[in-house]
Amino acid sequence: MKELPAVDYSRVYGEPMQTAEGATIITVTGVGGWLRPRPRPLGVFVVHGGEVRWEPVEDDGRIALIGVLTGFVAAALATAAVFKRPPWPDLRITQHL
Repeated sequence: MKELPAVDYSRVYGEPMQTAEGATIITVTGVGGWLRPRPRPLGVFVVHGGEVRWEPVEDDGRIALIGVLTGFVAAALATAAVFKRPPWPDLRITQHL
């Protein structure tokens, strides 16, 4: 038993499917998640004419989340910079007696 490799359940490969054009498609799913591990599509392997091509899945929700978080971080840094040293000049009037 010590010589057997560990099974990796982080990738799941689907059954090969044939298309009308003669290409074979194999789906790839990954298991991930912070609180609850759940399957998510990673992409497909396309075998056609003796060539293998990988086509990844674009997760639009994750891309949008990264954009929103980047905006929040930029706004927080800009707010902190303005409170520390405002960009407008110091216009206090003082009287020396």
